Amino acid sequence: MKPLVPVSPGARVALGVSFFVVFVAVWAAVTFGGLVPKIFLADPVQMLKSGWVLLTEMGFAHDIGMTVWRVVGGFVIAAALALPLGVLMGAYKPIEAFFEPFVSFARYLPASAFIPLLILWVGIGEAQKLAVIFIGSFFQLVLMIAVTVGNTRRDLVEAAYTLGVKDASLIRRVLIPGAAPEIAETLRMVLGWAWTYVIVAELIGASSGIGHMITDSQALLATDQIIFGIIVIGLIGLVSDFAFKAANRRLFPWAQLGR
Repeated sequence: MKPLVPVSPGARVALGVSFFVVFVAVWAAVTFGGLVPKIFLADPVQMLKSGWVLLTEMGFAHDIGMTVWRVVGGFVIAAALALPLGVLMGAYKPIEAFFEPFVSFARYLPASAFIPLLILWVGIGEAQKLAVIFIGSFFQLVLMIAVTVGNTRRDLVEAAYTLGVKDASLIRRVLIPGAAPEIAETLRMVLGWAWTYVIVAELIGASSGIGHMITDSQALLATDQIIFGIIVIGLIGLVSDFAFKAANRRLFPWAQLGR
């Protein structure tokens, strides 16, 4: 094992799976061994049983669907607006100078702090939850995309100008294609953050969703249901992360060289 030396795909899968095996083994040892009362931490078997009941008898599949819809909806709206603004900020320094101070200020504001205002403005419906995800994702995306576009290799820009490319064509044919792999990685990372925002939004004033189920389970001290909900969030996030990586490898194969 040496620094920065990649491992084979098979070894990567084996190492990743082995961590989950060790984690579940420690969890089982702690709970079945009586080291932690089950009212505070349910064992893996009870968690799976409760999860099956949630899915088959309590409509948890609908809650999962609602949460996924909210994440995708809020994130897509944020990405659709952040992409053009971020590209313009990265390409044109006056635009960056105009927007960057406010974007840098806004990205440090916790999205959860806006929930009371959003409830006053738009109520406790879907608009409020989409807005929380939008606020939590938009400003992060704008700044990260702007930095990525602004870091485009200068030799590519100079070569394009030498070949007679105009400013508008430079953005379309050099800056965006050059930054596209990193922009895709930025979208992948921020999508993970969006999942934290939706759960926060669903903890307050929601009648459906994974966060709503977790809140109801807390009132009943049902740690098995709470843990199952958390694991479902992690599994969905893991699947979406792998899907993003696979799409990035297919769309930008040249970006994988040297990794």
